[in-house]
Amino acid sequence: MNTRTLLTRAASVTAAAVLALTLGACSSDPLADQYREGSNKGFIGADGLQVVEIAEQDRTDPVVFSGVTETGETVTSDDVAGEVVVVNFWYAACGPCIVEAPRLEEAYQAVADEPVRFLGVNTYDQAATVAAFGRDNGVTYPSLLAVDDSELKLAFLTATPLSATPTTLVLDKQSRVAARIVGELSEPSILTTLVRDALAESS
Repeated sequence: MNTRTLLTRAASVTAAAVLALTLGACSSDPLADQYREGSNKGFIGADGLQVVEIAEQDRTDPVVFSGVTETGETVTSDDVAGEVVVVNFWYAACGPCIVEAPRLEEAYQAVADEPVRFLGVNTYDQAATVAAFGRDNGVTYPSLLAVDDSELKLAFLTATPLSATPTTLVLDKQSRVAARIVGELSEPSILTTLVRDALAESS
């Protein structure tokens, strides 16, 4: 299914004046600029969900990161080289993060047989809280702990403002940001379509 068609069907775009106002608040954001230029790669739903898919030639440098999960495992960008990576920024007391957790897990399971890695990045909590959240909400993929890891935060700072939670990134096989979802993921199919678009790329 065409990504543009899927995103259009997910929610209706609000009136042009509201859209302009929303993008105006992100005037320094190159992804918002891309939408204004008419690339048709941007989507803003009536519920505030923002989805931007970035053309290969417009992507910035790879995200280079290293972090430790709630189980003590170290995961780096080298470990996921050549894979499509979904990175979800969240914290346990975030209401939309709780609501979207089963949808993220559903998307994760839908592409489990593909060369795709899912990673959470928890921005506020310690390992015990992160592990409890996973158990309570059925999340089976790991999360990196960013609360006391300034280098991990800096690694993603150019890709997304960490204050915008939840946010989900799709990194392509070269670890560049291929798509960004800002706000609560409303349908697993939105994410799986973005992932499969990235998987289908030759590079």
